[in-house]
Amino acid sequence: MKTPQQPINSPFTMKSTSTQVMRGTNLKGMTAIVTGGYSGIGLKVTESLVRSGAHVIIPARNLKNAQNAAGHLPNVEFAVLVLMDTLSIDAFATDFLNTHHQLDLLIACAGIMFAPLKRDNRGNEAQLSTNYLGHFQLAAKLYPALKAAGKSRVIMVTSRAQSWNGVDFNDPNFSTREYDPRVAYAQSKVADILFAVELDKRAQHDGIRAFAVHPGLVPGTGLGRFINSNAYLQNAMRFLMNDLKATRLISTRNALKAYLHGEQEYDYFKTVSQGAAPILWSATSTLLRDKGGVFVEDSNIGKEVGGDSTSKFGVRPWSIDAQLAERLWSLGEKLTGVKFDI
Repeated sequence: MKTPQQPINSPFTMKSTSTQVMRGTNLKGMTAIVTGGYSGIGLKVTESLVRSGAHVIIPARNLKNAQNAAGHLPNVEFAVLVLMDTLSIDAFATDFLNTHHQLDLLIACAGIMFAPLKRDNRGNEAQLSTNYLGHFQLAAKLYPALKAAGKSRVIMVTSRAQSWNGVDFNDPNFSTREYDPRVAYAQSKVADILFAVELDKRAQHDGIRAFAVHPGLVPGTGLGRFINSNAYLQNAMRFLMNDLKATRLISTRNALKAYLHGEQEYDYFKTVSQGAAPILWSATSTLLRDKGGVFVEDSNIGKEVGGDSTSKFGVRPWSIDAQLAERLWSLGEKLTGVKFDI
C-alpha cells in the first residue's frame, strides 16, 4: 500500500539528535551496509548503529581512509566499493552475498555534490552515476539478502536540492545541454527519491521498505569538497560547526532575522548528530513499520508542496510522482545495463 506523503505523530523535530532518536533501540543480530559510513553524517550513522548492536559493513573507495576514520569502532568491517565502477559494485555484492545471509539495512549516505563534469566508464555523468546509478545497481545486486532479512529497509539520502529541478529524461547525462553542476546535483537527488518511491512499491511484498531522507543543512562535512578542496579548512569548519556548536549561533541568528521580518521559516543549520537523526529514524523507527516510499525530513514524513512553492521544506511533485518513478526505474536499468526484476 502507498504511504501518504504527510507528517505523522513523530516525537522528534529538526533539533533532535542521533542519541535521542536511537535511545532504547536494540539492533543486535542485524546487519547494515552504510555507503559513505566513514565520514560526516555517514560516520555518525555507523557509530549509532554499532552502539545499538548492529554489525556494519562500510564500503569505501579507499580502505585506508575508511579504516583510519572508523577502525576504532567494534563490530565493523570494511570492503572496497567504487560507486562509479560497475565491476567494483558487482564484486562487492558478490563478496557480501557469499559471506552474509541477510541484509537488514542498506543506507546510501555516499555522494558527491557540485562536481565538475566527469563521466563513468559507461558515459554517465558523475553525480548521477555516484548518487543514484551506483546505488541502484548495488540494491539490485544485494536484493536477495534484503529479501532474506524478512523485514529490511533501504534508505536513500537526498537533499533540499530536490526542490530546484527534476530529472531530465531526454538528456540525463548532459550529452547535448550545457553542464551545470547544481542542476546535475539536484537531478541526482530527485532520482534518489524517485528510486525510493518505486523500490518501495515493487519490493514491499518481500518485506522491504524504502525511504528517501533529507538530513538537513549540515555544514562541515566532506560533501562540500568540490566547493572547498582545502583539507585544513574543511577540518577547521568541521571543528567549528560541530565541536564548538557554531551551528546553534547561526541558526539562532537566522531565527531572529526571520522573526523580525515576519517570516515563519528560516535556515536551521544542524550538527552531524542532528543530520544523522532523520536517517536513523527512517532506518529504525517502529512508527514506520508499515510505511515506506516517502520523503523524510526532520525525523518525520515530509509534506508535499507545489512545484511553485517557495518553502524551504517539503517535497516537490516531480520528486514523488509515481509515473516518473516508474520511468526512472527503466532509465536506471538502461544506464547501468542491470535488469532489476522483482
